[in-house]
Amino acid sequence: PSIISPPPQGAKRKRKRLGRGPGSGQGCQAGKGHKGQKARSGGGVRTGFIGGAMPLYMRLPKRGFSNAPFREKGVIVDLGKIQDKFNAGERIDRKSLLEKGLIREKKAPVKILGPGTDLTKAFNFVGITRFSRSAKKAIEEKGGTIAES
Repeated sequence: PSIISPPPQGAKRKRKRLGRGPGSGQGCQAGKGHKGQKARSGGGVRTGFIGGAMPLYMRLPKRGFSNAPFREKGVIVDLGKIQDKFNAGERIDRKSLLEKGLIREKKAPVKILGPGTDLTKAFNFVGITRFSRSAKKAIEEKGGTIAES
């Protein structure tokens, strides 16, 4: 006997069988309409194609600089969540945050944000350099420390 419960009703659906006669409801043109480029096998046009006219992305001027490829994607952690997962006086670094499941990225910079709730414990942060003003203030008021490495 299987110990795994069956999937809920409607979770598994049969695949749509196209082109299997008019009685199937998807016979004849199999949902592709009548003739034309999009009805052919392998047919269709590429993204941005506007019927042979100059595509919009080619018509628009390309000027200036975009910082998007160079943007640093940081990970934010709320002090309230740290307070829930850690004990007072505990050392908090990237490794401990990963172990407790507060962050997933191993290399992205970590920023600690101010408390949503009042901070009641003192923490020792090591190797984390980015803090919001409210987070830094709350940590120092409770007697916590922020060390570079």
